[in-house]
Amino acid sequence: MKKKDLVFTIGLTIFMGVLWVSGVLVMGLLIPVRPKAYLLWFIGIVVATLVISVWHSMKEDESDLEDPKRQKYLRKTSKRRNKRRKK
Repeated sequence: MKKKDLVFTIGLTIFMGVLWVSGVLVMGLLIPVRPKAYLLWFIGIVVATLVISVWHSMKEDESDLEDPKRQKYLRKTSKRRNKRRKK
């Protein structure tokens, strides 16, 4: 696991925890709800966290498919081609 993936996961967990606590406080203090609403809120937060985490990991996997050495080679050869075309 890369450092930025770890930072994203920890940040997402903290954010969703704060969102869950604030939702429970709003439901407990301002909005009268049935007791099942707390359970549904918890399940919704957990599912949303998992979906965002899986989406982020899939998005990152696509960027890892590109070989850095190959990209560097392509950049160098494209610069040479552009210089030749300009002459």
